[in-house]
Amino acid sequence: MARTETLPIIPLKEIVVFPNSITPLFIVRHKSLLALEAALADDKRVFLVAQRSAESEHPGPQDLYEVGTFAEVIQVLRLPDGSAKILVEGRQAGRILEFLTQREYLQGRVVPLAYETDEDKRTLALRRTIENQFERYAKLSDKIPEDLALSIRSLEDSLQLANAIANYCHFKTQDKQQVLESTKITSKLMILSQLLGSENELLELENKIITQVKSKIGKSQKEYFLNEQLKVIEKELGLSNEDDLEIEEYEGRIKKSKMSDEARDKAFRELARLSKMAQLSPEATVSRSYIEWLLDLPWGKYTKDRGDLVRAQRILDEDHHGLEKIKERIVEYLAVLKLVREIRGPILCLVGPPGVGKTSLARSIARTLKRKFVRVSLGGVRDEAEIRGHRRTYIGSLPGKIVQSMKKAGTMNPVFLLDEVDKMNADFRGDPASALLEVLDPEQNRNFNDHYLEVDFDLSRVMFITTANTVAGIPAPLLDRMELIRLPGYTEDEKRQIARNFLIPRQLKAHGLNPRRVTFGDDAVDMIIQRYTREAGVRNLEREIANLCRKTARAIVLDKTGDGRHAITAAFVREHLGPERYQDMALHETTEVGVATGLAWTEFGGEILPTETTTMPGKGGLQLTGKLGDVMQESARAALSYIRAHGPQLGVPRDFYKTLDIHVHIPEGAIPKDGPSAGVTIVTSIVSALTGRPVRQDVAMTGEITLRGRVLKIGGLKEKVIAAHRNHIAMIIIPADNEPELEEINPEIRGELEFRPVRTIAEALAVALLAPAVRHKAPAPTPATGRGHKSAGKVIRHEPAPPPV
Repeated sequence: MARTETLPIIPLKEIVVFPNSITPLFIVRHKSLLALEAALADDKRVFLVAQRSAESEHPGPQDLYEVGTFAEVIQVLRLPDGSAKILVEGRQAGRILEFLTQREYLQGRVVPLAYETDEDKRTLALRRTIENQFERYAKLSDKIPEDLALSIRSLEDSLQLANAIANYCHFKTQDKQQVLESTKITSKLMILSQLLGSENELLELENKIITQVKSKIGKSQKEYFLNEQLKVIEKELGLSNEDDLEIEEYEGRIKKSKMSDEARDKAFRELARLSKMAQLSPEATVSRSYIEWLLDLPWGKYTKDRGDLVRAQRILDEDHHGLEKIKERIVEYLAVLKLVREIRGPILCLVGPPGVGKTSLARSIARTLKRKFVRVSLGGVRDEAEIRGHRRTYIGSLPGKIVQSMKKAGTMNPVFLLDEVDKMNADFRGDPASALLEVLDPEQNRNFNDHYLEVDFDLSRVMFITTANTVAGIPAPLLDRMELIRLPGYTEDEKRQIARNFLIPRQLKAHGLNPRRVTFGDDAVDMIIQRYTREAGVRNLEREIANLCRKTARAIVLDKTGDGRHAITAAFVREHLGPERYQDMALHETTEVGVATGLAWTEFGGEILPTETTTMPGKGGLQLTGKLGDVMQESARAALSYIRAHGPQLGVPRDFYKTLDIHVHIPEGAIPKDGPSAGVTIVTSIVSALTGRPVRQDVAMTGEITLRGRVLKIGGLKEKVIAAHRNHIAMIIIPADNEPELEEINPEIRGELEFRPVRTIAEALAVALLAPAVRHKAPAPTPATGRGHKSAGKVIRHEPAPPPV
């Protein structure tokens, strides 16, 4: 029976020392240094055993293998940091029977291993196989000298041969330990042969990979070469890429995301493709960007709407003056939301001239609902991909503006403003207005599909708000999906209130002026509104107020002796803004023959349209000037045809169309004009010129005419009425079919104007034309209302007597 010995034990990290081998070791740990000192103090013999796990810094008996090697310390080099470098020689393999705990270092009772000698022809065949395998291993590996294989062949003892080869080969620790622990010579050689075969196969594959990769890339691309090498190895060995931190991070984020099942499946498929790509390849960049877009979208994130109707009304009133209809619509939406708890987002279309507050109103709606606000300007958009995104086959492709804005909002239910929806254009790249049909359709936008994402995205909880200056530029199918809310221009009184309550305080703060020391007089505000701005909104008004604030700031800084007080008066406005840009029209001071006042609608609001007609000897020609469009020219020809057909009833000269030429001119000739609503105005102007009957110049008129003398309904009545009010018109002739629309006009404006609904041209002429000898002068404005007519605010239906022949 083998003799048992008690020896110091030194654990080794990832090192297996074999018998008949000389191995250098670094001894660093305190217990190992004590065990070394004990061995040096005795016979220099220690027992070396490998750790089961290299992560253990203070290994105990349970952390060590049972089989190790008796070794003798043949050289010691002590280092300045207290550690030691030693050279040991393995003697024979042994087994630990038990550990002794009375020492500060590891010590145990060990016994040499007993081997079974079973050498036969099979053992001889294994020896030759192993020798050949090791010789092949030495050629494939650059870490083994070639003459070592020859020296190995000279070993006659099979045990020594196995231990020597296992010591020189770069096997894993557990594989070397398996060779060391085997007590049957044949089994030891079989294990060693299997390890050498597997290692040779890996070395051959590695050399093949190196050859393949080097043929594709240059020496300067070392990093790329290493990545390619790793990918090929993983593919050949069937290894997964779960250790890749980036892939693991994406996988974790996808699992935590609340994205739809369709999107999650798409993300995992794309992640699988990414894991098989080279990290620096262009395809990997595309896949990575796609996955990040899917993860960055606000799947399942919603903000809670505030259902306080009183607070909502207060916020809307704080931010905007007037606009009662749109405020009422928002409060109604909140009321329904409070009752239903979940409602599909409404799609509102705010139509009105520039500067009336469409965009700022959308921001106020978001503030009222406590939702996120995003805005996309559609002006000039021509490409459908701007809405739906580009397909990923294109380099640099991205999602469309809808998905990009949803990512920016960070929630699934923001207030989404599509600004200038009437300014989109279509060309060979597609029609963006048609792409918006799906976005703005409550029945379809639950499954909005962006070309880049290629998965459905829910837009049904988004509150879409669109803005436009005119509905003429919006396709009918798109318009049908929106709730139309018109924002007419502001009256002078509304502008005055907006300037006082909003614009002036904002500009004073922006320019660092104290509102207690710098004041705007009422006369100054009125002068800016009446003489320096002429618009439906208040954008230019705010611009002029900012201009005056800058002038005031300069004056205060230069006046170092003053107390900083400054009053902005009408004189100050005139001095610093220059000559008055707009004058009140003198149309209603005296009447004139052949001059009638029409009303026009533009994208910027309503405007008055003076129409002049003169006659001259000729042959019945009709000349039209003022840059009139085709429709307006047709209205003029229709008016002349009506006058010729009803000449005796209208009192025009007989056969005037044979002896007179008629010239109709509408001033501001550089501005294009078109539309059918000037028909009544043109008839009135021509009849006045032919009969010599003056036109009441405090009367404005609008309406389309027919050859039968009927007056048809027109559009834009609100804007036209506001324009008439702004220019101090006393009476407006309107088509009778437009009379119901008067209820939507501001009561203050209705109270200062007189309306005459007419169904025929004869009714309009009876109101607008005076007798030939009459020269009408409008009454002076009263201080209370600024108007001089007794029937202000009334709708007078007039049944005229036939005009004199």
